[in-house]
Amino acid sequence: MAYRQYKPNTPGSRHRQVSSFEELTENEPEKSLLRNNPRSAGRNNNGRITVRRRGGGVKRRFRIIDFKRNKEGVRGKVVSIEYDPNRSAYISLISYIDGEKAYIVTPLKLKVGDFVDSGPDAEIKVGNCLPLSHMPTGSVISNVETVIGKGAQLARSAGSSVVLMAKSLKYATVKLPSGEVRLVNIRCRAVLGQVGNILKRNLKIGKAGVNRWRNKRPKVRGAAMNACDHGHGGGEGKAPVGMKSPVTPWGKRTGKRTRNRKKQSSKLILKRRKK
Repeated sequence: MAYRQYKPNTPGSRHRQVSSFEELTENEPEKSLLRNNPRSAGRNNNGRITVRRRGGGVKRRFRIIDFKRNKEGVRGKVVSIEYDPNRSAYISLISYIDGEKAYIVTPLKLKVGDFVDSGPDAEIKVGNCLPLSHMPTGSVISNVETVIGKGAQLARSAGSSVVLMAKSLKYATVKLPSGEVRLVNIRCRAVLGQVGNILKRNLKIGKAGVNRWRNKRPKVRGAAMNACDHGHGGGEGKAPVGMKSPVTPWGKRTGKRTRNRKKQSSKLILKRRKK
């Protein structure tokens, strides 16, 4: 992945850095795998804003991604690598020998013309989807299931990967990008290889307007508000918070742990993420 920089004709373009999109193929997305993606601007069914700072943005159509990869024994060919406006990773259009087409998240080093397989008998190769029980220990994987047959839930964004550390009769031990070490059922599936577009995090938007294109509205600091609007507001000049901990606009304490202590998956976490 290479960068493209703009001539500094304006302040917004002076430091802007975008992807050159060299890896992508120039073609239209597969129409049968597109769906309308209506947006609510953070409003619920009553029209009230329940998620703040959402609104505007360019129109997008949703690409249906095959996270289950359950076409066992049917070989697929990578027809194209495309941009997906709904995620940070690129997606690959797979054409199977039975005529069906599907999108998958593109692993690093997967190219147009490569073949991908799914199932326990698949080759140990980047892009293939296998159960964790059939992968060698130490493998770098992505798109990992946590519930058998539910589809990939872990390591789906650009550049992310999971390390398969150990295997037992029932569980596999994996290390997540956050540093968390947890157990996953050994019959769950994963894709070999790291997710591509690894330099996505190094891009620079250059100007605030880019965030408006992405459906993000401005965020005002609580300390800049009036006391009637936020718990941090009011005071002469730059006033400290003046309370035991920061609070939300509704006066509730922030920084408080919200994970349910009775959550079933807690017993599968061997080591918490880095703090």
